[in-house]
Amino acid sequence: MTAPTVRGWSPLRCRGFHAPPASSLKFIPKQRFRHLPEQRSPAPALWSLPLSDLESYFVSLLNASATLPRLRQLHGLIYRSGLHQSCFVLTKLIRSLTALDVPVESYPKLIFRQAKWRNPFLYTALIRGYSLRGNLADCVDLYGSMRRDGISPVTFTFTAIFKACGENLDLRLGEQMHCQMALFGGFGSDLYVGNTLIDMYVKCGVLGSARKMFDLMPERDLISWTTLIVAYSKSQDMASARRLFDCMPEKDAIAWTAMVTGFVQNSKPGEALKLFDRMQTARVSLDEYTLAGVISACAQLGASKYAKWVSEIAEENMLSPTSNVVVGSALIDMYAKCGQVDDAYKVFEAMKERNVYSYSSMIVGFAINGQPKAAISLFHEMLKSTDIRPNDVTFIGVLTACSHGGMVDQGRQIFASMEKTYGILPNADHYACMVDLLGRAGKLTEALELIRKMPVEPHGGVWGALLGACKVHTDPDIAEIAAAQLFIFEPDAVGNYILLSNIYASSGRWDDVLRVRKLMRGKKLRKNPGCSWFEAKKGEIHEFFAGDTKHPRSDEIKQVLDELVGRLEASGYEPILNSVAYDVSDKDKRRILLGHSEKLALAFGILSSTSGSTIRIVKNLRICEDCHSFMCGASQVTGRDIVIRDNMRFHHFRDGACSCRNFW
Repeated sequence: MTAPTVRGWSPLRCRGFHAPPASSLKFIPKQRFRHLPEQRSPAPALWSLPLSDLESYFVSLLNASATLPRLRQLHGLIYRSGLHQSCFVLTKLIRSLTALDVPVESYPKLIFRQAKWRNPFLYTALIRGYSLRGNLADCVDLYGSMRRDGISPVTFTFTAIFKACGENLDLRLGEQMHCQMALFGGFGSDLYVGNTLIDMYVKCGVLGSARKMFDLMPERDLISWTTLIVAYSKSQDMASARRLFDCMPEKDAIAWTAMVTGFVQNSKPGEALKLFDRMQTARVSLDEYTLAGVISACAQLGASKYAKWVSEIAEENMLSPTSNVVVGSALIDMYAKCGQVDDAYKVFEAMKERNVYSYSSMIVGFAINGQPKAAISLFHEMLKSTDIRPNDVTFIGVLTACSHGGMVDQGRQIFASMEKTYGILPNADHYACMVDLLGRAGKLTEALELIRKMPVEPHGGVWGALLGACKVHTDPDIAEIAAAQLFIFEPDAVGNYILLSNIYASSGRWDDVLRVRKLMRGKKLRKNPGCSWFEAKKGEIHEFFAGDTKHPRSDEIKQVLDELVGRLEASGYEPILNSVAYDVSDKDKRRILLGHSEKLALAFGILSSTSGSTIRIVKNLRICEDCHSFMCGASQVTGRDIVIRDNMRFHHFRDGACSCRNFW
């Protein structure tokens, strides 16, 4: 078999190109070419093409090949055409193989080894293959071989290694390769290299180096700006993220979405909504991810006005929750967290397509809004579906429903089915739900034993659930065990100290109360003041702190509250004085209880809203026992529905009863 004569070839240009011996083609059966019309036998006109055109022809075929059998067939044709030593063609072949997730050590590396003359692009193709799979050591070894062969790297050589360093969080090697790149010069001004370096430093947690790289870049694009904005957001530095965003010469939808999502992730829902309003004014196109971020902001704020606003915007932008499962699932979550579980279920029912996220959002929504039976029922409905299987979030919702509904036996069965039936290993969050379930039911010793037998390390949420249960059932001994662990996991979480102090106070152990408060002073920890928010009918958010007298209508609020207390006392209401964790007189305890922020918000709600409308309040702390009793009575004497979202769950008060059935 002789090599084909191709016009324009020369020994100098071909550098040893020749047809392989017939024996080397035994592994490529003729029948493999049957399905390639152009490739049964290359047309005679093909052999007369110049070398560059013939190479381009095969590269175009490789670009259009999306399966391994097709690439193997083309490789055989490359051999027959005498291009088995063309770095241009082999580079593309290796890139195509690694893109199909073919193990680099097998086929791609064999092609590389059989190449007699290797250029930097061929080396880089293999380095990139290792990088795609996170094989950093192999990337560096191959780079070393490349340098020993006297071959200088190209731009993509470094970007491939930098990506692998970022994925492996190997900052030291990344910095060494950065220095290596600087020695060659000429790469520092490359935009793609700069972006890759920023991404590497961000992933390695060195935001300062990422910013220095950004500042040194002579040219930046939207990727450069957005990568750094997202990094600042994740590091909870929204001030720097906002400054960078405001300096952007032009902003696309991705940059706007990054900022909106950043504010949401850093618990700044008001800022997220303000920025989204600016985004609307700037007429930036929206997608489902932007809306999902805004919807999360509405959920955090718990403001029904914004919920309706975002729903209308979704419809206007052809992102209807009935047809878009991402938007639909987010809206379900939002309505549920605004206490509007009926509206959430309307969205769920109207969805043409549902997935595990939409089911899980609705299950959690029922659970936190005091409808545990509805949550369990929907869970069983989901299990009947052949194409939707529960995930770990689904089980958190179901176990939460069991916990808030006091369904201990059912919760145990569902927890046991996670691994046995669905192959989902319970994590610490699931164990926290079980501890909460047992603890709320008064089974504190069993809950403690469950923690001690956990196959995974318990986190603060697990011990926090136990401490919260000790408050409900006034068990200072087990509370001390839980608190000791929490002081290790969360040494600066003031709520844990307050909760232990309150448990001691409820038990009359005032010396221990003083000891905990002294510990708090030593750590310079201060109790977060109780705060409640009420949304007026025009959408304004009114904020109330415990004992607050700064509201413009403070005198009217006090008058309404005094009248309400009189009506409640006439119907048998008595303040629950042990809700005050201070060793003061009963008179002072009554005064303190009357000044709780949710009571002030309720009085303002009665004063400013229309008769018969629902009063919705959001509170930053857990509602106390006295306020819970007060709200039950208020719903009865006023004939108003009252919805309070505290930091634990929703309470729907109606006709003198709460949806939690006094179990929270």
